[in-house]
Amino acid sequence: MTKSICVVGLGYIGLPTAVMFANHGIKVHGVDVNPAAVKSIQEKKLHIEENGLQERLNKAVDEGFLTASTTPREADVFIVAVPSPINPDNTANLEYVRQATASIVPYLKKGNLVILESTVPPKTVEHVMLPELIKANLEFGVDLFVAHSPERVIPGRIFEELVNNDRIVGGIDEQSALMTKELYQTFVNGTIHLTDATTAELVKVMENTYRDVNIAFANELAKLAEKLDVNIWEAIKFANYHPRVNVHLPGPGVGGHCIAVDPWFLVELGGEQAQIIHLSRNTNDSMPSFTAQQTQVILNQNKIAGGKVAVLGLAFKGNVDDMRESPSTIVIEELQNLGLEVISYDPHIKENKHETQTQSLEEATKDADIIVVLTDHNEFKALNAADITAQSKIVFDTKNCLNREKWEDAGFQFHLLGDAKNR
Repeated sequence: MTKSICVVGLGYIGLPTAVMFANHGIKVHGVDVNPAAVKSIQEKKLHIEENGLQERLNKAVDEGFLTASTTPREADVFIVAVPSPINPDNTANLEYVRQATASIVPYLKKGNLVILESTVPPKTVEHVMLPELIKANLEFGVDLFVAHSPERVIPGRIFEELVNNDRIVGGIDEQSALMTKELYQTFVNGTIHLTDATTAELVKVMENTYRDVNIAFANELAKLAEKLDVNIWEAIKFANYHPRVNVHLPGPGVGGHCIAVDPWFLVELGGEQAQIIHLSRNTNDSMPSFTAQQTQVILNQNKIAGGKVAVLGLAFKGNVDDMRESPSTIVIEELQNLGLEVISYDPHIKENKHETQTQSLEEATKDADIIVVLTDHNEFKALNAADITAQSKIVFDTKNCLNREKWEDAGFQFHLLGDAKNR
């Protein structure tokens, strides 16, 4: 039975995973290279936003099952949950994984299990982790067991999905996979499927690439709909009445730590065999520029030169504070490149994390020539349009999250991404 776990990386995945194990009676020591994050956890203060995390963190710390520091400790199990971002040239940056793995080597002992949770390109366990772990002078599959079990959760619903989603476990050998399955059965109610490490790595990247490709299809349709004077949201709704069709929804771009990143892993590895994936990535990466250009078109139609844009939403998705790979930041940059003044507001991001950001909705909108909604936060869906005092009553909804009738009743000229009917 596992008595202790060391979790390396206390971000959006590592911290929820750590508190889950701690809440189930396992001693967990969390490690992060960011001293501020460690201090926050020690003081039971959140450095990330997630539903249900605060009460679970309080319980874990108060009961003595969770500690945190900047250095690892000996444990029965080591879980690596660090970022695996892309470099500027769209190649995988696996240095965080390598460094995290190297950091636990001095603490490894016979019988330990090492699990990689980070989403990574196939062969990362084999080519990046094992060369570091072998320095512990422990025989793989006999003294030291290694597996990959990628997270399968979405921000805002992490705890629900940690428990209920099926999980993929890929071991470097059968015993590694079985030990990992037994560990996660501590709290996972979903089925745990066993395979090898490389297959598990590919499965996770495939899942996110599937979504990216389908979103690219929707975004391409949205661009086409602008030319055809068709409301793409209505067209997609009708198409999805077909029993074998499930078209995704368009938007101002794709963000987050997975969907906007992972497909590049396959592009890097696949080359000529990843052409659809590559094209889809380029399509989704083009949407922030397209969104900015459509904003300019709307201003031009209203004979507004220059102009001030109120951007609502900096997070990459609704109801979270996560700005990783957020298309909003690129939309803002593209708007500024067009010579437009931008002020942004996001109710979930309490500290100003962008140069254009204000903490006041009123300040963001009061002198705006156009309001551009980039994130579908519940707070934006619930806005009373009659209370918005904008200089020019024009709104551009890129997420189809506003009640068009109410905004038009309040005197706003309403525009929707992928719908040029009223332009």
